[in-house]
Amino acid sequence: MNQSFCQLSWSRDVLVFTSWLAPIVWEGTFSRDILNAQYMQKNLVTGVVTFAVKKYVQFTEVFMSFANKYFLAGHQVNFYLFTDNPEQISHLQMAPENHLFVIPVQNNSQWQDISMSHMDIISRYICSKFQYEVNYLYSIDIDVQLFEHTGGKITAILVGTISSWQYTPHHESKSYETQTESQAAIPKGEGDFYYSASFYGGSVAEVYKLTIACFKGVIEDRENGIEARWHDESHLNKFLLYHKPTCLHSPEYYWDEEISWPHIIQLRTKTQGRVSIGRLSVRFGLGILECDSVRRPPDLVVHQTKRVWTP
Repeated sequence: MNQSFCQLSWSRDVLVFTSWLAPIVWEGTFSRDILNAQYMQKNLVTGVVTFAVKKYVQFTEVFMSFANKYFLAGHQVNFYLFTDNPEQISHLQMAPENHLFVIPVQNNSQWQDISMSHMDIISRYICSKFQYEVNYLYSIDIDVQLFEHTGGKITAILVGTISSWQYTPHHESKSYETQTESQAAIPKGEGDFYYSASFYGGSVAEVYKLTIACFKGVIEDRENGIEARWHDESHLNKFLLYHKPTCLHSPEYYWDEEISWPHIIQLRTKTQGRVSIGRLSVRFGLGILECDSVRRPPDLVVHQTKRVWTP
């Protein structure tokens, strides 16, 4: 067993390894000091992608304040904030090792659910920018609020976060796609965990494979007049079923505030609120990815990167 993930003094009755022997990270199942020391030695840069579009821009200040304080504190992190309202992003004080990039995006009424385009935007920016700047990349929803330090334990080749709904009596309300015609469909009886699209990531190369595959599925569904029930999350679950994560985050990393806190939850990370809108490490060299060509809606526009607020 990896020394970093040795079982410490804790008493929660939870699964700590998958059937394919990937660790499931719960607070208390790892040595924070060992993992942070290992991460520090590798001189890595991690990127965080988040989207503040339409009314979700209201969560920006709180998200950035807590992420800047708790996400890989003391290590270099590049935050990539995509927004359709860059003028509403107030000045944010960043930690000396962190950088914030504000990237304007424009969406119009023909592409009503911009969340369906997140995978496309991420994959394109991996090709043009991220692969040259970071080793690991994570996508985190803007309405997530961190309350505890999230350190080197999160870094792995491919990381999925188990949905908090899987640990409730009503877990059927969050289920795999059942429309057999959908590219996101998972046959009945298959599947292991249900993953949240609110927090996922890994090495830049693996996140590129994930985002390209998911967006291709979205496009094929749209061409056939199909929309998966949980949108990009349904496609994410299809991908992770057949491309197993090398590390899984417990639901502690993204606990839905609609659900009461069970006794097994120690690390508190939650959504800020609902908005109604209409252990392996690989350091990749520069420019290694052969980027795919994907058919894209003509009405989605991503503007040039604007860099702001570096220490």
